[in-house]
Amino acid sequence: MAIDHVLAVVPVTDLDKSREWYGSLFGRPADNNPMPTLVEWQVLPGAWVQVFIDAERAGSGLLNFAVDDLESHLAEVSGRGLEPGEIVDANKGVRLSTVTDPDGNSISIIGGFRVEY
Repeated sequence: MAIDHVLAVVPVTDLDKSREWYGSLFGRPADNNPMPTLVEWQVLPGAWVQVFIDAERAGSGLLNFAVDDLESHLAEVSGRGLEPGEIVDANKGVRLSTVTDPDGNSISIIGGFRVEY
């Protein structure tokens, strides 16, 4: 048995507001709107972020995105109107910055990520 796709679900309260915010995060509109309570972006082949109405869980989501050039990525995100936090050193050369969506879900943008340390 093989897993063909990974679907990360982010719970939100307002789909229109979140669609706009995540569109700014990803730099493009949603790739799919399969139902009235869900929009999704394909971030890599087989890897999707789904933004889903779930008021009870909204604000408890955590996502991590590893990028090859942290400073450039943060500059792009800032240029699209989002406000990433300061870059902090994590461990073993890994650095990260966190941005929070309108519901309080936390998205960490990570530089220096490696599969093995």
